[in-house]
Amino acid sequence: MTLGVASRRRASLTAVLCLVVGGCSGPNIGPNVRSGSAAYEVIPAPVGELTAQDYRIGPLDSVDITVFQEGDISSKGVVVDASGDLSMPLIGRIHAGGLTTTQLAEVIRQRLGARFYVNPQVSVVVSSSVSQRITVQGQVTEPGIYPIQGATTLLDAMALAKGETENAALNEVLVIRYVEGKRMAAVFNVARVRRGDDPDPAILARDVVIVGNSNLKKIWHDTLRAAPLFGVFTQF
Repeated sequence: MTLGVASRRRASLTAVLCLVVGGCSGPNIGPNVRSGSAAYEVIPAPVGELTAQDYRIGPLDSVDITVFQEGDISSKGVVVDASGDLSMPLIGRIHAGGLTTTQLAEVIRQRLGARFYVNPQVSVVVSSSVSQRITVQGQVTEPGIYPIQGATTLLDAMALAKGETENAALNEVLVIRYVEGKRMAAVFNVARVRRGDDPDPAILARDVVIVGNSNLKKIWHDTLRAAPLFGVFTQF
C-alpha cells in the first residue's frame, strides 16, 4: 500500500476513535442557558390536558368585522396596528391585541350598543395572521417561519420543519422566548421528550427554536461516506 493511502486510512480511523471517546466536540450551548428542570421554569410544559386554545389577535393581524344587517359599518381586512389597536366607524379605536375573536366581538357589541344600535349582533374572523408565528432554525430539514394555531409544543414545532437532520444534536434543542421584554433561553433534550421521560414544553407565538449541531454525528457520517474511498474498514 502507498504511503498516501496509509495516511488517509490512519486519519479516518483517528476520526472514528475521536467519535468513540467523544473528544472532538464541545458544547454548543452558552453557560447562561437554563437546562434540566430549570428549563421548564422558563419554557413550561402545558398545564393539564393539551387542547386547542382560542386564537389571540396580535399586531399586524387582519380581521373581518361583521355587524348583522349593518353593511355600512361592517368591515373586511381591518389591520391591527403595531400597538394592538384597530379602528372602526362610529366607535373609533379599540384595543384588540391579546383578545380572542369572541372577546373582540363582545367589546364591539358593547360599544355599538351603548350609543348607536339596539342589541347589535357582531362577529369577528381573523382573515390574515401575522403575529402567531414561530421560527425554527438549525439542524432541521426545512428551517423557516411557521404559523401556529392553538396549542403547540416543541415536538409540534420540529414536525412543522419536517423533523431533524442526521447531524442534529437532540440533546441540545434551544428555545428562545421574550418574557416581559427580557430575552430568556432554555435547552431541552428532545430524545428524552420523545421517550416520555420529560414533558413536551409548550411553544408560544414568536418563540425561536434552534436544533443544535452534533459534531460527533457529522464525523461519523462523513467517515461512513468516505469509507468506500479510503478502505477504512478493510484490512491493512
